[in-house]
Amino acid sequence: MSSPARFDRGHTDDLMTFLTASPSPYHAVANAAERLEKAGFRQLSETDAWDSGTGGKFVLRGGALIAWYVPEGAAAHTPFRIIGAHTDSPNLRVKPLPDTGSQGWRQIAVEIYGGTLLNTWLDRDLGLAGRLTLRDGTERLVNIDRALLRVPQLAVHLDRSVNSDGLKLDKQRHMQPIWGLGEAHEGDLIAFLEEEEGLEHGSVAGWDLMVHSIEPPAYLGRDRELVAGPRMDNLLSVHAGVAALAAVSGAEKLDHIPVLAAFDHEENGSQSDTGADGPLLGNVLERSVFARGGTYEDRARAFAGTICLSSDTGHAVHPNYGERHDPTHHPRANAGPILKVNVNQRYATDGSGRAVFAAACERAGVPWQTFVSNNSMPCGTTIGPITAARHGIQTVDIGVAILSMHSARELCGADDPYLLANALVAFLEG
Repeated sequence: MSSPARFDRGHTDDLMTFLTASPSPYHAVANAAERLEKAGFRQLSETDAWDSGTGGKFVLRGGALIAWYVPEGAAAHTPFRIIGAHTDSPNLRVKPLPDTGSQGWRQIAVEIYGGTLLNTWLDRDLGLAGRLTLRDGTERLVNIDRALLRVPQLAVHLDRSVNSDGLKLDKQRHMQPIWGLGEAHEGDLIAFLEEEEGLEHGSVAGWDLMVHSIEPPAYLGRDRELVAGPRMDNLLSVHAGVAALAAVSGAEKLDHIPVLAAFDHEENGSQSDTGADGPLLGNVLERSVFARGGTYEDRARAFAGTICLSSDTGHAVHPNYGERHDPTHHPRANAGPILKVNVNQRYATDGSGRAVFAAACERAGVPWQTFVSNNSMPCGTTIGPITAARHGIQTVDIGVAILSMHSARELCGADDPYLLANALVAFLEG
C-alpha cells in the first residue's frame, strides 16, 4: 500500500481538529479509538480471553491505548513494528480538594504536571477537562471548553523590575487560577461539573481534571506555513500514528504486525500502569503471541525481530537563541521529521536504527533531519530508552521539530505532521 502524497494540508487540518477535541489524555485515546473503529478495529477487554483472529484490535486503559493489526497468515513468532507516542502534556491539574480562594476571589487549587512553561498559562482563557468517576464505577469524560478559569499576572505597576530582572513565579502561590468572586465552599467545583453534565448531585466519587487553553489551533504566518496549537507534544505523534496504522490495516503480505502504543505519564517519568515504564505494552504483545497459539519461545523470537519508532517532538532551531543549539545540527520547520540522537541513551537511536528510519523516509519520499543536543545543555528524554530497556526491543527516537515546547501553545511547520505520517506509513509497511 503506497504512502499518501506529501504536503497534504488536509492531514494538518485534521490534526488541528484532533488537538481541539483532545484536551486531556482520556479524550485523546477516546478520539483515537473512534478513528480506529471506523477503520475496522475492534476493542478488546483486558479481563476477557483473547481469540486468535486476524484484523485490527485495540485496548484502552485510562489515558493509554495499544492498537495492533494482525494480518492473514501471521505466525505466533511474527515480529511487531511499533509506533510509540504519549498522550499527556505538561499542564495544571486539579488537586483532590479543589475549592480555595483568597482576598474575595474564588480559586481552584492546582498541581503543576510535568515541566510546563509556567508563564504561558498566565492571562489566558482556560477551560477544564478530564474524567469523572461515578459512584457506580462508571467513568464520564468532561470538557468545559469555554472561558472558565484564568491565572492573572501581577500588573507591571506592582512589579516594576519584571521586564529587567525576569518573571519569577512560585508554583504554589502564583499559579492558582481564579473562577469567580466570593467565598470558596468545599464541593463547589464538583457540584458545578455535575450540573454541567446533567448528573445527580453527589454522584461523582473521583476525578482526574486538568486545565487547557480554549484558543483553537491556527495556521500562522504570511503564507500560513506554520501551525500554532496546544498539546502538539505529543498528540501530533499520536494523531500521525493513528492515521498510519489505519492506512496499513488490510494491507496484503505484511511480514510483521503493525502496532501503535500511545502511553500516558511520559511527562513525569512514565512510571504508572499506563506509562511506558509499566507492563501494559509487554502484556498486550505477549497476549497477542499466546492468543495465536504461541509459546515463550515464540514470544522471544517475536520480540527479537521487533522494531519501535518512538515518535515525540524535538527542538527546532530557535531564531533568537541559536547558541543554545548544537552548531552543526539545526532542525528546521517544514524540512521533514527528525532523527533524535544522544550517545548517553537519553534517546535510544543507534546506527542500525538510523538505517531503519532513513529507509522508511526514502520509501515515502520524505526528507529528514538529525537532532542532537548542544553538549553544554542537558538533553531531554522520551519513552524510547524505556521501551528498549524494558522489553529488549530495538528502538529508534524520531519526531517533529517544534518551537515553544512545553508551552500552553506550541509551534510547528504546517507540512511536517503529514511528512511524519508518511514516514510512519512506510515504516509500518516494512
